[in-house]
Amino acid sequence: MMLSVLALLLLPFSWLYAGVLAVRNWLYDAGWKHAESFAVPLINVGNLRVGGTGKTPHVIWLVEELMRQGHRPAILSRGYGRQTQGARLATAHDSAATVGDEPWQYFEQFAAQQVPVAVAEQRRIGAQLLLQKHPEITVIVLDDAYQHRTVQPTLNILLTELARPFYEDQVLPAGRLRESRSGAARADVIIVTKCPADLSEATQLAVEKCIRRYSKLRIPVLFSAYAYAPPHSLNSEKDVEATLQNAGPALLLTGIAQPGPLREHLEKEGFELRHHANFPDHHAFGPADMEALRAHWRPGWPIFTTEKDATRLQAPELRALRAGLPIYTIPVQVAFLGDGGTVLRRLLPSIPPLDA
Repeated sequence: MMLSVLALLLLPFSWLYAGVLAVRNWLYDAGWKHAESFAVPLINVGNLRVGGTGKTPHVIWLVEELMRQGHRPAILSRGYGRQTQGARLATAHDSAATVGDEPWQYFEQFAAQQVPVAVAEQRRIGAQLLLQKHPEITVIVLDDAYQHRTVQPTLNILLTELARPFYEDQVLPAGRLRESRSGAARADVIIVTKCPADLSEATQLAVEKCIRRYSKLRIPVLFSAYAYAPPHSLNSEKDVEATLQNAGPALLLTGIAQPGPLREHLEKEGFELRHHANFPDHHAFGPADMEALRAHWRPGWPIFTTEKDATRLQAPELRALRAGLPIYTIPVQVAFLGDGGTVLRRLLPSIPPLDA
């Protein structure tokens, strides 16, 4: 990978940052710093790179699969972008503002199944809170805790995007990696995300070869794609329903790290995106954003967004401003290539015996 002039100038700072993190990781690996284990298994879903690699849909896949196997799972996240601090259990009185957009999405999706969702900057304290309040839990899924070495995952899942693989990147600030590529050696399974559904076997083998320069020997390297479900109306008012039978002009509103795959999906479906309001990841939508969006909108045009963004669009201060706008979310599901789903299912922890 060719580096830009700016990246080359920043490389010394990247080496310094990577060196500090390498010492920290060595202290954990050597046992000088303690990583806490818990009475239930911890499954971590994380990455080496800042920005979106598809953690949220993979966490959802895991939780759904764990429930199918008879587990009582819980989800623990940092709660990035929330306006609160400390360990906190999500309740019906919370929102994306109080627990973060991804945790609130988890809570809304799994409320009927009574899956506890907690947020905590310190995952150790968050796990303790979950087990104290919900002793029935049999497994905790950690969202984005790959660099959080104070807890010891039972299964460490590393995600990397096909279009932006970690082995072609540099450590911050020259690149986008949170730590050096050697961090991949902590993974028990690596999933290459956001792949085309028809990704060739030759390409898979080439990518796997590059990954195995940094991973542990013989760990599974899996490939996953996105499967988009039909649009779902965010508003309940009948008068805002736009006709989606025939594709045509539309708007796109996103505040995620990588909106490209969704945009490509909508264009493949025949929608002509007249305007894309593209904000940074975890952007807190405000009244000015909604007014600017309405200025680009024309009656009959659907407005598409993600489930994650929808959690922030439902803030009380935006309710009146989005009234009358036909906003639709596009649910995203993970679809593993080949036998990847079967391989991952076999790696999940077994259900403890009743007398455990």
